[in-house]
Amino acid sequence: MPRRVAILGSTGSIGQSALSVIEGLPHELAVAGLSAFRRWESLIEQIQRHRPAAVAVCDSAGAQKLTTHLRNIGDPTRVLGGAEGLVELVRMPETNYVLAAIVGAAGLPAVQAAVERGLPIGIANKEALVVAGGLLVPLAKRTGANLLPVDSEHSAVFQAMQCGRSDEVERVYLTASGGPFRTWSAEEIEHATLQDALNHPTWSMGPKITIDSATMMNKALEIIEARWLFDIDPERIEVIVHPESIVHSMVEFRDGSVIAQLGTPDMRTPIQYALTWPRRLPGRATRLNFRDLGRMHFEAPDPERFPALRLGHEVARRGGTCGAALNAANEAAVEAFREGRIRFRDILPLVEDVLDRHAFVAEPDLDQLLTVDAWARGQIAVQNTG
Repeated sequence: MPRRVAILGSTGSIGQSALSVIEGLPHELAVAGLSAFRRWESLIEQIQRHRPAAVAVCDSAGAQKLTTHLRNIGDPTRVLGGAEGLVELVRMPETNYVLAAIVGAAGLPAVQAAVERGLPIGIANKEALVVAGGLLVPLAKRTGANLLPVDSEHSAVFQAMQCGRSDEVERVYLTASGGPFRTWSAEEIEHATLQDALNHPTWSMGPKITIDSATMMNKALEIIEARWLFDIDPERIEVIVHPESIVHSMVEFRDGSVIAQLGTPDMRTPIQYALTWPRRLPGRATRLNFRDLGRMHFEAPDPERFPALRLGHEVARRGGTCGAALNAANEAAVEAFREGRIRFRDILPLVEDVLDRHAFVAEPDLDQLLTVDAWARGQIAVQNTG
């Protein structure tokens, strides 16, 4: 029987790549459910192509519009509305695998529901573990749920770790492209525009992730995520800038061996590995050609130009509600920047200020995490320095 996947966030870039992977392995993978936040029109073609048992639209008005459209054309697909619709999608008997690809904390209740069921879960949204790693990882150990990384960097670490035991790992290296401002001076970065920040040199991603790459907040979040995924001290997680984006990450073992995972910058490879683990099946990504590869470069990131990395290590060490505060403040600040309400150079100072001022709880439950999330967003919402 194929794995029947519920994709939380099927209309985004990760969700669309996952559907491409599923189409390439029809005897191994099938779609159980799909979800979108507001883009209900984008679900129509996906429904017709993949025939899910149900779809969820978080926006209630969008859910009603999709329900009406499907009824008018005689399509029997169930439409679930609101945040609870995501949880219902995960709890359907048809679902035996969940791919969490919703940006932000909105998908947390559904991810928790999947962990409670003991399902394998492809973690494509950093926020699940950044915000709630302290809850989800212990719960997964109790229920037997496998948390499988989809990020190219964490997938690379996961694959490299198959070469040794966890207690033999000396250090984890997360590679970073360096984003659009890798060669910019601090003064140039001060005056960066939205278009500058969206001009990623290697990857084609959504605007939020692309701006995170420009601030290197994406790496800060990955440090926190790696701390939970691999149960490793933050001090043993390093970021290395590798502009070619061929080496996706590396693991150094205590005997001095360094195991790296290489591949073309195509998200279908780590998505497929997560969906088919522990097997490796024929993939759709372009193969790496070493004859055309040329040189590869590695350099240390500049902490003065990219202070987000310091925040990532700090939050990974402290745990508790820090991840919720950092993530929510950053999401809101990025949105404010996209709307022209703040400047690029304002993003990280605002985020750090919210992190410093939030009411820290060492062992929060999900309600406390969501409370901190809402508070942090509210703090950024009142800012207007543009």
